[in-house]
Amino acid sequence: MVPERLNLKGRDFLSLHDFTAEEILAMIELAEELKEKQKWNVPHPYLQGKSLGMIFQKSSTRTRVSFEVAMYQLGGYPLFLSAADLQLRRGESMADTARVLSRYLDGIVIRTFAHNDVKELAEYASIPVINGLTDLLHPCQVLADLQTIKEKKGQLSGLRLAFVGDGNNVCHSLMFGCAKVGIDIAVATPKGYEPDEQIVYLAKQDALKHGASINITNNPVEAVKDADVVVTDVWASMGQEAEKAMRVRDFAPYQVNEKLVSHARPDYIFLHCLPAHRGEEVMEDIIDGPNSVVWDEAENRLHSQKALLAMLL
Repeated sequence: MVPERLNLKGRDFLSLHDFTAEEILAMIELAEELKEKQKWNVPHPYLQGKSLGMIFQKSSTRTRVSFEVAMYQLGGYPLFLSAADLQLRRGESMADTARVLSRYLDGIVIRTFAHNDVKELAEYASIPVINGLTDLLHPCQVLADLQTIKEKKGQLSGLRLAFVGDGNNVCHSLMFGCAKVGIDIAVATPKGYEPDEQIVYLAKQDALKHGASINITNNPVEAVKDADVVVTDVWASMGQEAEKAMRVRDFAPYQVNEKLVSHARPDYIFLHCLPAHRGEEVMEDIIDGPNSVVWDEAENRLHSQKALLAMLL
């Protein structure tokens, strides 16, 4: 049985915006406990006999492996469902897929392009649906990021985080996550690559409630100044390969390098959701340097997702 906490059983996990600060912090707390249990080889089969379907329409390393291993370590069964294996490829609707899978499974993770596909799946499924990534949001990544920040800094509220790069799905979820837990976030993008206006509006509403601030700028130095945490992501995400040459040119001034991070606090930590392109969005001496915690961050995908699965399923 999952330790006594807030009752999240049966909930969907589409966006961090849908959860309260208390609920997010409870997930992180359980993730920390499960990480400690694994470290000491303490069994934690909270999902014995449960099954998780994993629909992947986008390729993946961390999301697929971490969810499969998470379900296994919780005593459950993970079932990988590639786009090529499902009837979705032959025109079966997302609604019908949701109805059928709900009769077989206890939960679904979906990693896809359109966020509306995840919303439709959740609307018609009678079991929890988890957003493993869409072009709009990446909440599972940011849950692990928050766990990592708390692990390294000992706190969340009152910190300052800088995101430098594209106003993409990771950026959007970081704004939601930081706003909920009281982290001030500054986002620096080139003109034309700013985060979605509706996401910014909603995140700012959350930030007001939790004493945090959100600053959107085109100046990377302004964003990084006195930051406790510096985050970046690839300049061209999956599906944007045709734009890569243009993006490399537009994002060149936003590279995370020694000159830029000199404006952060001396004890800043560096995060990157991976995969990383060394020499593009980040220099090798930063991602492989003493302030980088990207490998702990990647590991924490496993622990935070175990907590998420245990609480929802």
